[in-house]
Amino acid sequence: MANFQRITPEQLRSRYWFDNPDHPGTTALCIERYLNYGITLDELTSGKPIIGICQSGSDLTPCNRHHIDLVKRVKDGIRAAGGVPFEFPMHPIHENVRRPTAALDRNLAYLGIVEVLHGYPLDGVVLTTGCDKTTPAALMAAATVNIPAIVLSGGPMLNGWRGAERVGSGTIIWELRKRLAAGDIDYAEFLSRASDSAPSIGHCNTMGTASTMNSMAEVLGMSLPGSAVIPAPYKERAMVAYDTGTRIVDMVWEDLRPLDILTREAFENAIVACSALGGSSNAPVHINAIARHAGIEINNDDWQRLGHEIPLLANVMPAGAFLCEEFYRAGGVPAILHELQTADKLHSDALTVNGRSIGDNLQGRETQDIDVICRYNDPLVDHAGFLNLKGNLFDSALMKTSVISRDFRERFLNDPSDPEAFEGKVVVFDGSEDYHARIDDPALNIDARTILVMRGAGPVGHPGGAEVVNMQPPEALIKQGIESLPCLGDGRQSGTSGSPSILNASPEAATGGGLALLESGDRLRVDLKRGEVQLLIEASELEARRERLAQQGGYRYPGHQTPWQEIQRSMVEPLDRGMTLEPATKYRDVARQHPPRDNH
Repeated sequence: MANFQRITPEQLRSRYWFDNPDHPGTTALCIERYLNYGITLDELTSGKPIIGICQSGSDLTPCNRHHIDLVKRVKDGIRAAGGVPFEFPMHPIHENVRRPTAALDRNLAYLGIVEVLHGYPLDGVVLTTGCDKTTPAALMAAATVNIPAIVLSGGPMLNGWRGAERVGSGTIIWELRKRLAAGDIDYAEFLSRASDSAPSIGHCNTMGTASTMNSMAEVLGMSLPGSAVIPAPYKERAMVAYDTGTRIVDMVWEDLRPLDILTREAFENAIVACSALGGSSNAPVHINAIARHAGIEINNDDWQRLGHEIPLLANVMPAGAFLCEEFYRAGGVPAILHELQTADKLHSDALTVNGRSIGDNLQGRETQDIDVICRYNDPLVDHAGFLNLKGNLFDSALMKTSVISRDFRERFLNDPSDPEAFEGKVVVFDGSEDYHARIDDPALNIDARTILVMRGAGPVGHPGGAEVVNMQPPEALIKQGIESLPCLGDGRQSGTSGSPSILNASPEAATGGGLALLESGDRLRVDLKRGEVQLLIEASELEARRERLAQQGGYRYPGHQTPWQEIQRSMVEPLDRGMTLEPATKYRDVARQHPPRDNH
């Protein structure tokens, strides 16, 4: 247990609002309306920490909706520890429904949380998370404001079942799309089988972006150990909510803050753990963003350098066979970290929110089921991390190697004279609407070696970075048994997808990236061994295309539909830099560096 310098009641941040004799008029204005609903003057002025609860649950965010009830236990814990809870809302973020993409909401929610944590009388905060972008938005804000903070995830759904078959949320959708295209099922069965994957409250029960990012919060040290993947309906979920409430009060007295925890070592732990988990292809975007807000530069080269050699240990969909219920019972995130620690792949002295090191927290946390969480020396896949590909079209693009299927490897990566490489002609689509309108057009001449390219799908082009790169082949090929083609794009794909796409190409077409210069019929060479993707044309022709595009006014993309779209497009950074807002990353530790000015 770390030794912290404990603060006194006089040092509580909330005293500046609620008990400030130097400004009695402002103090009175701050206090008077809170008394209207039954909070007592004694609670606000007797030196009790005021603890915010950032409520991400709402009717618009079904993955997090149970937080509306779960925070009752958080409040019980806060009160039992001597604090006063104040609940406030997070801007809603729902991955499946939000159009044009929930990625627009991550930065918007981040800004809202920052302003609340900075400008209101809060000594600490519990950040409730669940659905994909809620977790990075909360952690980015915690790093910026830097008051004591702790993350409470809502947990994954129970296993989905159809008869004796496990049905994983998200992952089943990508499979059913192919079955529908092949004519094996109809629309009604598509919807029925998709609903099987969501049997209870909670977020995705696969290792998609939601489970990955909540696991990352635990690996980073920002959640109580073992809490990330407790299924939402389990009694342990409410128990850890209570423990989270009690712990945040102690964190305030210990003055234990996010920037004490979010160190380079913590982020390096997250990279290696993500590989072992078979984590989402969206994790690098969000982890890079959180790191930048914490003042640490993590880039996609770090993901390859630290993570590619790490084996796949979690046998969880989409890279594996099980779901999060089995993963939790097998030991969850601590069991994965225990294997990494045993293999000397973990910074064991990294600090966590319970005041202990991550290594101390892992004592006795071995895997309980080697079919679900493998031993480090007997993994599912030997090298399971991301490759950071580069070439004459982009500076960075990620490929998740743990989901390269045997079929894909045999068709594209198994040439003994050219191992781990392939070439193919491209067919280019400008946005998902163009893809859906034309993918089955016979005139495109898409065959079993075609590379599908999606552009105009990045943070500026879409806007927000859409999950549209995992494109399925035309129906005609699917009916022939060819169910996957190589995909490349400047957008993202769902973390629940098992497609080994080349994603997040930066810079994107909309900001001058080389994908804007591609033409259908061009040939690409993809070389995983060299980490390259090359357009096979002369440099002079590539430059001539660039000049012609500039003369035409650059790559065209849809106009702004809302004020926020225009604001975000004007300052958003590329996916490889976390899709952060460029002016925002210079603000850090603002609660101490820039106390808010008086309002009266």
